[in-house]
Amino acid sequence: MPDFTAHKHPVLTVRCPTCGMAPGLWCRRPDGHMASDLHAGRQAEADRLFIEQHGELTRAPAPVIEVRHAAVATRRLDPA
Repeated sequence: MPDFTAHKHPVLTVRCPTCGMAPGLWCRRPDGHMASDLHAGRQAEADRLFIEQHGELTRAPAPVIEVRHAAVATRRLDPA
């Protein structure tokens, strides 16, 4: 199983399925330059392996979105 503490960024623990960079190496863009962020596919794979290794309880909870329905009061601005 991968050691998620071996690198500065835990996502670097896995090989990138997008650009093919080996564990420990930062992702590269198609032109060969270093990517500004790690690829989403690599992040998803690291998440999958982490959950597989440490259990389902380590999954981040879904964000709670609060929706408020405000009653819209209408009133006449001109005196009638």
